[in-house]
Amino acid sequence: MKNRIFFKILILFVGSLCISFIEAKITLPALVSDGMVLQRNQKLNVWGKADAGEKVEVKFLNKNYKTTADQTGNWKITLPEQKAGGPYTMTINEITLKDILIGDVWLASGQSNMELPMRRLTPLYADEIKNANNQNIRFFTVPQKYNFKSPQTEFDGGKWEATNPQTILNFSGVAYFFAKELSQRNKVAVGIIHTSLGGSPIQAWMDENSLKKYPEYLDEAKKWQNDELIKSTESGEQALSKAWYSELDQSDIGLNQHWENFDLNDSDWKTMNIPGSWEDKEGSFEGSVWFRKEISLTKKQAGKAAFLNLGRIKDADVTYINGVKVGNVTYEYPPRWYDVPTGILKEGKNVIAVRISNGSGKGQFIADKPYYLEIDGNKIDLKTEWKYKIGTKMEKMAPGTTFIRWKPTGLYNAMINPLINYNIKGALWYQGESNTGKPKEYGDLLTTMITDWRNKWNQKDLPFFTVQLANFMEPKKEPVESNWAELREQQRQVSIKVPNTGLAVIIDIGEWNDIHPLNKKTVGDRLALQALKVADKKNIIADGPVYQSMKIEGNKIILSFKTGTDDFTPVSELKGFAIKGKDGKYEWAKAKIEGNKIIVWNNTVSNPVSVRYDWADNPDGNLKNKTGLPASPFTTE
Repeated sequence: MKNRIFFKILILFVGSLCISFIEAKITLPALVSDGMVLQRNQKLNVWGKADAGEKVEVKFLNKNYKTTADQTGNWKITLPEQKAGGPYTMTINEITLKDILIGDVWLASGQSNMELPMRRLTPLYADEIKNANNQNIRFFTVPQKYNFKSPQTEFDGGKWEATNPQTILNFSGVAYFFAKELSQRNKVAVGIIHTSLGGSPIQAWMDENSLKKYPEYLDEAKKWQNDELIKSTESGEQALSKAWYSELDQSDIGLNQHWENFDLNDSDWKTMNIPGSWEDKEGSFEGSVWFRKEISLTKKQAGKAAFLNLGRIKDADVTYINGVKVGNVTYEYPPRWYDVPTGILKEGKNVIAVRISNGSGKGQFIADKPYYLEIDGNKIDLKTEWKYKIGTKMEKMAPGTTFIRWKPTGLYNAMINPLINYNIKGALWYQGESNTGKPKEYGDLLTTMITDWRNKWNQKDLPFFTVQLANFMEPKKEPVESNWAELREQQRQVSIKVPNTGLAVIIDIGEWNDIHPLNKKTVGDRLALQALKVADKKNIIADGPVYQSMKIEGNKIILSFKTGTDDFTPVSELKGFAIKGKDGKYEWAKAKIEGNKIIVWNNTVSNPVSVRYDWADNPDGNLKNKTGLPASPFTTE
């Protein structure tokens, strides 16, 4: 009996020890994990949580570091600076972290052009993706969340991933090519912490204190601290949207009569050439429209896998071949790239059918995009005449959406603040499209954000590199005001006035019909040039011609540029310049290179006062230096 009682007590005692051991187990943030890249040549933070008073020991590179968790359970250990190398192992109490590299860590942030993943760039970089296998390039992609109430300290997901043909598909294209170039040039591992969200304005990435000068943004942030408001807004808008699309589907006779079917009689359908807009023929309306295209294939082509490229469509589409659905996209921006499985294509007649639904704006197949069906490397051109028929016309536009995730402070709190313990070398920033409505405040907002991030990371000279907005929208015939040009000027001024910053100019690689230009390699490479020059102190030219000053001589204005960037590429005719007289009106100007100066004039302007270069939504300037890098748009005012 006594022995039985003794064993029961012993079991309870051992059990309580096990429970206390389990409860005392430390936890680590998602960033501090297997496969992480640590910043070389900086003191390194390792942190986490444990029971209050719990002893914590870090073992790394044959040295031990100890601390004790504070009363709230938080602990942090700072390791000494380390040289590039790895892979290494780190032990933190009972946890072992493997495959750790030491190299350079960069934060990549912004909106959709930074977010755009390599999978969206497949036709341009298929070989890059296929052959990707690089342990020295690693990504940590931050979960997309918002929080308006307070800065978070941890993510609810995310992991470090090395580059291979599968993982690369989800990596930011810009950040990947930046990392690849730097890793090759510096022969070190590069870790990218990618934290971005499509459509987000800059104020979403700033904390409450940084927005003190902008009470309207703070009021907006405070408003959305109300969980009930968020819930009711989202549920109400979802219900309205669901009702609109339900009515669309119910009234679409094409759905009821299965206009996607292979053997449909479409002899009475109207015709139009693609690309183009059916609204040019039918007038403006919201609703659905169906398109059909018959193509003939050989016996050799039949049954094979294929690739269908339908460019871009405004707005949503569902696409079929021979009655079989091959893909769909629910909004206007993504390209329509659809893989056609084996067994769908037939010898002889084949029918491509597309149902398009458009809730607002001008519905269309976007011009100057590729439209083809590719089989065995041979492309069948689809920029031809198609048949079409309206499925339904709606009486009103689709209901709008309140993009709560874009509101001020929300992304800073949830997607930036949890990062600030993690040591980084610098930051990359590709954002601004969503701020073109109020461009004049952008320079101050960007400067304030840079200063705040530097304070948060306790690095007063943290390198910070901005991608200037690309050329976009239809070209204008005459010099006019442009919000996009104004925002580019704000970005340029920040790169001049704020130390340890740089500007990647991409005014030559945009697409007039696409806010998401696909050439992300050039963007990444130009960011890498800035990093090599500013952060790594390499003696290189990282900029195109950088405007510095002007001098008026008679009816001409003489422009000077920063030494080292003023070795201009000769051209038969300099384009992109406009000159302003005392009447305040800009006129197109002639320009020529004389040594390391640019001379600008217009014979009808006798008393010029200022010059603009590439001041337009989509300018056509061609001023470059012999590195091939373009000059930033600028104004001398």
